[in-house]
This record gives sequence, structure tokens and C-alpha cells, in this order.
Amino acid sequence: MRANAHSPYMQWAKLHSAAKHNLASSGVASYPIAKLGKLDGLEINGANSYGYAPLVEAIAHRFGVPRECVFTTAGTAMANHLALTATAEPGDEILVEQPTYELLLSTAKYLGLKIRRFQRPFSSKFQPDLGDLERNLTPATKLVVLTNMHNPSGVLMSNETVQRIGQLAAKVGARVLVDEVYLEMFYDERPQTAFLLDAKRFIVTSSLTKAYGLSGLRCGWVFAAKQLVERMWAINDLYSATAVFPGEQLSVVAFQNLDPIGQEMKQMLDANRKLLADFYASRRDLEVAVPEHGTVSFARLMNGSVEKLLELLRKNFETTVVPGSFFEAPQHFRVGVGAKTEEVRAALQQLARGLDSFAEAR
Repeated sequence: MRANAHSPYMQWAKLHSAAKHNLASSGVASYPIAKLGKLDGLEINGANSYGYAPLVEAIAHRFGVPRECVFTTAGTAMANHLALTATAEPGDEILVEQPTYELLLSTAKYLGLKIRRFQRPFSSKFQPDLGDLERNLTPATKLVVLTNMHNPSGVLMSNETVQRIGQLAAKVGARVLVDEVYLEMFYDERPQTAFLLDAKRFIVTSSLTKAYGLSGLRCGWVFAAKQLVERMWAINDLYSATAVFPGEQLSVVAFQNLDPIGQEMKQMLDANRKLLADFYASRRDLEVAVPEHGTVSFARLMNGSVEKLLELLRKNFETTVVPGSFFEAPQHFRVGVGAKTEEVRAALQQLARGLDSFAEAR
């Protein structure tokens, strides 16, 4: 029922994830406004009724997408919400990867959609089981929903795999929604957006919130066919008259500086990922498909209760990771290494101590 609508993960992330040693965040360290560049000319109000033209142009130019196919909104969460709302009616069937980002499921349930699942099994390093996907497609399927890079595992799907999913969806007349927010963590080597594989079939969501330390700007977007973008603008009128104009102006400044910001973040993340790789190599109590890019990985505890481990980490080691139960995988936990390198180093050391203590207590 909508009266009970909520996101368990978002509530936990906002209220309970903080700790001295925080491995629960999936974004990178905050980028200071003082380094963003020249900020002269900011205004409180401006012309942005159906998109701030300079921001729409900046997004379209960066990704090679027609301007009329760009819808701007507040972060990837709202982008996903409006993409789902614009493509499916209450009672319609959608096919969602499993495991997936909890907020996608909570939003679909809130919208009254009928949810079917296809597997991204750990045994296949969280790559989608295309046979399972095809078996679960029906003539009633309106939309296939997935993340790339995968949340929670950080695993990348190739363009060939994404294109094959589009071809399978086309057999039943379904569209494909791909949340690509973590692809931004490839920085200057970012793969082509799935939208350009087939603009009629694919809908893509993303934002500046994860890869650049710019979460507070809430700069998100959807790539979709022109008629769907127009529908999203119409639906958006029910939620808010216009976006925060200074935030959109700041987002334009951010796009003008994304390459140097990205290089700084990439250098930090390369160092952090080396620390993470060394950590996993030292553990015999964890199994993990270590992704080659991004901030997150999804480790499986081989013995014992993850819930009890996480309680121990918080109580005795001032450390948090994300419970896998939020991603329908209670024997796993998600580790994020987007903080400053010295903070990641200290947090991984605490996680190792906590795991050792947990093993000794069993």
C-alpha cells in the first residue's frame, strides 16, 4: 500500500550508516566548491521551466545525445522514478535484475507495478543470466530494468551484453531501462551510453552524484525518445514547478570542469582500489567478484552471520559497510572505497580487524 511506501535502504543510509570508518558510501569524496571554478553570475531565478538550456546542452554534448532526448532532474533516484512512471502504468509488468538496487524495487512497488525477476548470480560474477531473462519475458512485459555498472557488485556489462538484452526485450515489445550512474567512474574512458545502441528501445538514467563528489548539486538526467522526455516533463509538473536554478547554474560550471575533476577523482580511486585489492587478497573468509572499476564491491561472508558481523564492526571497530539484505543477498555486504585514500586505508584495516575478531569469537 502507498501509505506504507518507503525505502528501507535509504532510511538506513540517512540515519544509521555513519561511522568513524565508513565503507558504506558508494560515491567519492566531496569536491569543495572553492575548487569548482569561477562562480560569477549566479542568480536565484532564471529561465528553466522545462530544462535549463545550457545544462541540457552540456549533457547532450558530453554524451553525444540529441538535446530533445535529454530530461534533467534531481539525481538518479528521481530520474529512475520518472522513467518508470513515464513508461509503465499501475498493474503493468516489469522485469528487474536480482540482486538490484533496493530503491528501484521500492519505487516500482510504490507505482503499483507487477515485478518479475531475472538472475544475476554470484556464480557468474553477477553477469546477467540471459537465458533466465528470456524465460521471464512475457508479452505483458513493458520494461526490463537493470544497472550498469551493477549495484551492488560494481560489475560491468559489455555493450554486447546490453545490446543482446535490448534484442530480447524487442521480441515482446518491451523497453530497457539502464541506470548508468556508476559508469561515470570510468571518467575519460567511459563506455558509450546504452541509449546510443537503440534510442527507441533504451532509456538511460545517470547523474553527477557518484563519480565527481558533486552529490549536493542533485544534477541527474534521463536519455529517452523525444515523446518520453515530453511525457516526463508533463509528469514532473505534478512534483515541482522548476528545479533549483542556482544548482543548475553550478551544474553547468561543473560540466565545464568535469575532466580535471575526473582526473583528480580517478587518481584517488586508483589508489583506493589498490588498497581494496590487497585487502581481498589477504582474506580467506570472504568470496568476491572484484570489479575492475568503480567504488563498490559485494563480498560474501563464507561462514557466520553477516548481521552479527556488522553489529560487531559497528560496536567494537566503529566501522560500517552496507548489509547485503538491502540487496536481497543477506550473506553479502557492500564495501565502498570512494573516500579519501587515508580514510579508506584506515577503514579497511578496521574491517580486517573486525573480521579477525569475528572469526575468533565463533
